[in-house]
Parts: sequence; C-alpha cells; structure tokens
Amino acid sequence: MTRQAANEPIKVGFVLLSNSRHPIASTRITALNMFSFLRAAHFAPHIVFEPPRATETPEVSGLAPSLMAEGFRIVFFQKVHGPSVEALARELSDAGISTVYSVCDLVKTTMAEATRVTITVTDYLRSLYPLELQPKIRVVHDGIERPDVCKTTWRADRGSHRNPLRAVLVTSEPLHELPLIGELPEWLEVEIVGPYAPAGERLRRVREARWKLTTRNGWRERLAYLRFLANRRIRRVAWDPVGVYERMKQADIGIIPIDTSPGPEPGENSPRWKVKSENRLTMKMAVGLPVIATPIPAYESVMEHGQSGFFARSRGDWTEYLDALRDPVYRRTIGERARESVLARFSKEAQADRLIAILERMTQSDASSPGSKHIDQGRSQV
Repeated sequence: MTRQAANEPIKVGFVLLSNSRHPIASTRITALNMFSFLRAAHFAPHIVFEPPRATETPEVSGLAPSLMAEGFRIVFFQKVHGPSVEALARELSDAGISTVYSVCDLVKTTMAEATRVTITVTDYLRSLYPLELQPKIRVVHDGIERPDVCKTTWRADRGSHRNPLRAVLVTSEPLHELPLIGELPEWLEVEIVGPYAPAGERLRRVREARWKLTTRNGWRERLAYLRFLANRRIRRVAWDPVGVYERMKQADIGIIPIDTSPGPEPGENSPRWKVKSENRLTMKMAVGLPVIATPIPAYESVMEHGQSGFFARSRGDWTEYLDALRDPVYRRTIGERARESVLARFSKEAQADRLIAILERMTQSDASSPGSKHIDQGRSQV
C-alpha cells in the first residue's frame, strides 16, 4: 500500500450507484454534492467506480489492488451491495483501508457487517439495524440541493373552478393514481412531476400508459387508471433537474400522499414507504411551499403539524387541510415557516459537516490505533 505524505489530502474513493455524467438523485446528494466540501476539509475525493447504468449490485472484483497501490485511505460505497461489493469491502478492510457504506432507503445488514461505518439518511432507518451493529451506524441527512430557489410570488385568491390553485407532487415513480386524496375539489389541479415521457413524445406516452394498464389487476383497477389518465385536472409532467424547481415555484401547495398499505417486499424487514428519506419533503419546504404529507417516520421529525405544514392520515384530513390552505395569507405564512425551518438544519453545509466529522474520526482512529476497525465510541456520535 502506497504511503501517504502527512501534508497530502486524505484520498477517499467513491464507488457510485449511478454514473456521474447522468447521476440519479441519491448519487448527487450523497456523493457528488459533498465533493467540494470534502476538498475544503483536506480530503481528496475520487470516483473509483461508476457503472454505465445505475445498479445496486455492480461487479467490482479486482478493484482492490489498484486502490491499495494508489494510497486510498477510505473507500465509500454509495448504496451498492451484493457479494462482489461485500468481498471488496472485506478485502480493503484486511488491507487497512477504512470502508463506509452509505444507504438512503434500505437495510443491508451484510454491508453494515462488512464495512467499518454505515451512514443512513434518517434516525428511523438507523434504528432498523440490529442492536449489535448500532455503534457502527451514523446519520447524515439528505442536504437541500437548491436552497437559492424559493417562491417569490403568491396568489392572493382562494382558487375557483375557472382558476384553480395548483398542487405539485414530485415522485420518483410513475404513478397510476393519486393516492388517498380521492376526488379533487373543483378549485384545485395537480401536477405530478416524475419519470414520464415529455409531453411532445406522444407515442412514448401511449406506450407507457399501455404498459401500465397491463399491470393493473382486474377491470376496476384498469378503469380507475383510465379515469386517472383522462382527468384534465391531473397533469403528468416529465422531471428534469431545472424544470422541477420551476414547477414547485409556480405551485401553491405541495402534496405528498403515500399509500401505506403495502407490506415489506420479500427479503426486506420494513415496507419501502416506511424507509424513505426526508428529501421530497425538505425540497418542497425549502422552496417555500405549504406541504400536506402522509406521516411517515422520516417526515415526522421534520415538519411541525399545523405550524410548518400538515400531516394527513385520512381522506377527511386531506379535505380539511387542503381547504384550510385556500386562505392566501395562511398559505403564504405556512410556506414561509416551512422554508425557515429546514434551510439550516438540512443544508448541504450541515450534512457535509456531519460527513467530514465521521471521516476525520476514522482517520484519527487509524492514526492512534493502526488496524482498529471501530470508531472511538467514547466520543459523542454525529
């Protein structure tokens, strides 16, 4: 293993979930957005592996010799897992290279066992790991990517049938329904921003709709999906990194309705909806939108019900809180409170400080006790 001069930056290798030229959100937020902060803190981040297409289970066999030869002190696994990744983590550990597993919405005990530190994005996700692994688990939240973007104009009316208020829902999945809310009031329209084909690509949209229709179970679900597609007050908008913020700025209300009925997938110990990060919520709040959301563990510690937003547990709640936000003064007040409450707490700077503190403790521990595989547990946790 190449010896590193004392005044040289500490080399950190990143094994990414997606390609840096077209990164998915978790790669941007967890890894790429942190690089400038790491450099300022005397770390040298390098991408040592990135797949052509996003994959959680890449083949990384044979990577260890080059990482050892090039003097990497830390290797950071961004959400990747599987036999090849676990074998690499153990090989690096045996060679004296510290390893970090960062994960946003999964519980992977085998990766936590194979690496020196596991970083989760929420306290709830951390709590799902076995008791014996808790000393190795840290929390670094998703940092708000665009704190500079916020609403600057607010409508001064209550919305009407002819001029409805606009709610925005940002999603990473192409929805086939609007969960929980039921029939939209006549004064409201909804934009769903997600992985849809652009409006101009009609043939692709037809193919997507046809495929989704075939996945519906029974004629009732298919009829409901067709009604969803035909509803003129629900628009499906293609996500893009700039346009999503413009859509939120133009909206009046943010909504995050989540179907909490599905149970865990095979091999998982918690339902997918229950381990989601705060990102969709903090993003809308940072823009200055008043948000109504389904209460899930990640959200409940972020938003103060009735002060910086609303938690809707039933269809009646959705109706009540949407109606309350028709008041233009109240709508703006809740939105401004929401933005103020998350900007500092979930800033990129605050999360970078957490990450840097973790990495510094790892390197300090290495220096004081070569071969140690545990962070000093006598110090307060980050």
